[in-house]
Amino acid sequence: MVDTLVNARLPKMRIGFIGLGLMGKPMAGHILKAGYPLTVHNRSSAAVDELVASGAQAAAVPREVAANSDVIITMLPDSPDVEAVISGPNGLLAAARPGLIHVDMSTISVTATRRLAALEAGHGVIHIDAPVSGGDIGAKNATLTIMIGGDEYAVLAVEPIFKVLGKRITHIGPIGCGQVAKACNQIMVAAQMVATGELLIMAQKAGADPEKVVEAIKGGAAQCWTLDNKPQRLFTGNRTPGFKASMQYKDLNIVMEMARTYGVPLPGTAANTQVFNAMIANGLGDQDNSAVIGVIEQLAHTVLKTHE
Repeated sequence: MVDTLVNARLPKMRIGFIGLGLMGKPMAGHILKAGYPLTVHNRSSAAVDELVASGAQAAAVPREVAANSDVIITMLPDSPDVEAVISGPNGLLAAARPGLIHVDMSTISVTATRRLAALEAGHGVIHIDAPVSGGDIGAKNATLTIMIGGDEYAVLAVEPIFKVLGKRITHIGPIGCGQVAKACNQIMVAAQMVATGELLIMAQKAGADPEKVVEAIKGGAAQCWTLDNKPQRLFTGNRTPGFKASMQYKDLNIVMEMARTYGVPLPGTAANTQVFNAMIANGLGDQDNSAVIGVIEQLAHTVLKTHE
């Protein structure tokens, strides 16, 4: 079946999309605009209605998505959500047929990914894990970084779909390797977010203009995506989510679980996890992950100056 899909006229493949949140909805929109027949499902109806108005078909439950799709993409918050969509009473497996490809673009644990892939394989469903990085900006602009684990031929079959959604597409290795890469990504992202908050408050308290400090250091060894994109939002007082802090914290817990499983000491990531834990405890989980600066502000008794 995979060989058939590779050789098929791929734009006619029927795509299902489950999970139309901050990132899922624009991703599904790109697939629809690319000419793929699209069936969508989401717990809340507003995003479904918007995509249906643009030509998508609505599904009341995941099994309806499976019945009407050759490839299903899920973009869900956490492992239990993905498991429920796969094996719940009206889940994908209730209507799946051999050869169906399930691309999970959620960020979940590698252990859960491999277990769910084995469950689906028992029903003839081909599982690919393909978590992404780039936040809502990457989702809206179709510039996501996509990290992929799974069978090489299955990945080839859906590669045109990945190209609709992202710019950097890397097949890391077998099942679970995409989630391993995403966990590594989140180690770096968390470090950058916390470090950005620290340096901005340090600059301000020490009497330097934080904006000019950022301009100076991002041209050197400190240059990174976070410095290129996040400080300007913070300087305007914009802490609305491109990627929610609660999701960053969830991902960090996945990282720490993986570290325990594989016996890897992560002292820096453990500290950053606690900084995000403090942010969540302060009720700021719905803010952007860069808003972790709020924890540094609280500890330093200083608020970053803005020009709203």
